Amino acid sequence: MEKIKTYNDLLEKIKNEEKFLLYIKSEGCSVCIADFPKVKEIVDKNTFTSYYIQADEMTEAVGQLNLYSAPIVILFYDGKEIHRQARIIDFSELDYRIKQTL
Repeated sequence: MEKIKTYNDLLEKIKNEEKFLLYIKSEGCSVCIADFPKVKEIVDKNTFTSYYIQADEMTEAVGQLNLYSAPIVILFYDGKEIHRQARIIDFSELDYRIKQTL
């Protein structure tokens, strides 16, 4: 999973990538740390493009995308958000939603 460092880079991904998963984590969030490898395993298994951001380092994204808790996973398809899970991630649901876009 590649880290996106700037809000402009994130906007470029949303505009230009057909589909991808965005994982949002926060500094000092133990759930974020625990869930990251599980989400990575799902995207790797499905050969699905994925990126992550550190919410603390990208405050503009927090406001623009309503990222007020962590962790969050968002699936984007054709420049639009098609699925979002926050705080408690249902991994089987996430796997199902990814497979729907393949």
